[in-house]
Amino acid sequence: MRQVDHFIVGESPAPTRKHKIWNPSTGEVQAQVALGGADLLQQAVDAAKKVQPEWAATNPQRRARVMFKFKELVEANKQELAELLSSEHGKVVEDAHGDVQRGLEVIEFACGIPQALKGEYTQGAGPGIDVYSMRQPLGIGAGITPFNFPAMIPMWMFGMAIAAGNAFILKPSERDPSVPVRLAELFLEAGAPGGLLQVVHGDKEMVDAILDHPDIPAISFVGSSDIAQYIYSRGTANAKRVQAFGGAKNHGIVMPDADLDQVVNDLAGAAFGSAGERCMALPVVVPVGEDTANRLRDKLIPAINALRVGVSNDPDAHYGPVVTPEHKARVEGWIDTAEKEGSTDAASRSRAMKTASSSARRCSTRSRPTWKATRKRSSARFSRSCAPRISRTLCACPASTNTAMASRSSLATATRRANSPAASTSAWSASTYRSPFPSATTASAAGSVRASATSTSTAWKA
Repeated sequence: MRQVDHFIVGESPAPTRKHKIWNPSTGEVQAQVALGGADLLQQAVDAAKKVQPEWAATNPQRRARVMFKFKELVEANKQELAELLSSEHGKVVEDAHGDVQRGLEVIEFACGIPQALKGEYTQGAGPGIDVYSMRQPLGIGAGITPFNFPAMIPMWMFGMAIAAGNAFILKPSERDPSVPVRLAELFLEAGAPGGLLQVVHGDKEMVDAILDHPDIPAISFVGSSDIAQYIYSRGTANAKRVQAFGGAKNHGIVMPDADLDQVVNDLAGAAFGSAGERCMALPVVVPVGEDTANRLRDKLIPAINALRVGVSNDPDAHYGPVVTPEHKARVEGWIDTAEKEGSTDAASRSRAMKTASSSARRCSTRSRPTWKATRKRSSARFSRSCAPRISRTLCACPASTNTAMASRSSLATATRRANSPAASTSAWSASTYRSPFPSATTASAAGSVRASATSTSTAWKA
């Protein structure tokens, strides 16, 4: 069986613990990844401490050259990376290409690090006082990344940290660790010194070791809200700088004058693309008015049932399986919870392959805001339509984390009346979605709409 090891300087010690890596398309274990702890992290930190001071003393132009070369290598190996990503995560290869591409966009920005590192100078800030600022590296940064974007989010983290003069230790998800290791190999091939970017695998034991290590002054995290709170609390208690991005429950509001064909096309990608395993997936739809809800339901259910669920390398599949059998069981558990709470099932489960972690096409209607299944964020989505007995003013409520379904004009007007922030241009998520419907325009993973007259999307962080 294939073994995925740590990518650190020196020989990794023999692992005492391992984690299964599933093939989501078959439901079989395809590999094992070694799990480390504090001793292995110390080995990585020692190597990073040796190389980081010299890297920080390297002028930014030369650092940028390494980033340029890394960008070229990732582009040259993009197909390999996408296929490797799909084989462990389950998202279709086309979607995996988007994962890699969005990470590359940050690497492209890091190629301009000489400009980004410029400080400021203020002459005459006070009597006889001039003020200046400098941007200097901290030393060793660490990143703890989730399973749903194993290429994009690691590149977001280590690209800027290393370009700014830091060393970086990456702890990716143990569910799909091969792509982060391959990225580290390409970074070494690009001319970076050994030890500048290292990859350690582990579970909570490794996370705690990173949070407590005195030589790691800064940590970035993306994942669930509960873990984000834990990492922020423990990291800041150890006087570290911590970026902790937790989950959100994204909502879409459908106005009575919205183009429902457009809405349905966008909802198909926003709610079900990548099996809902996106930070900005759209699991809750709030139609304004009973008539709007009924008309949307009549169009949405046939569209959902037409979605093709396939394996990750199926070119005709609209989305692939979820990442692990446990994840599939969790999704089905939330479907059962919704049914017990009284939600109406309006779309059938998919014909799940016998051995795969295939997720369901599911749409439940007339759910209530107080129900657990409506409030809880799950990384795999089943589309839910809240009870349509709702006042028109709710469309401008800042409590919704993502206003995705825009009407031609009413949403912007209602937003201004509520004194909410002005509507902004739609932000595109990690990859685009290929709609199965001929009349569709390409929708973002967040479910943002390009309306015929006005395109508005107000993003709210939970």
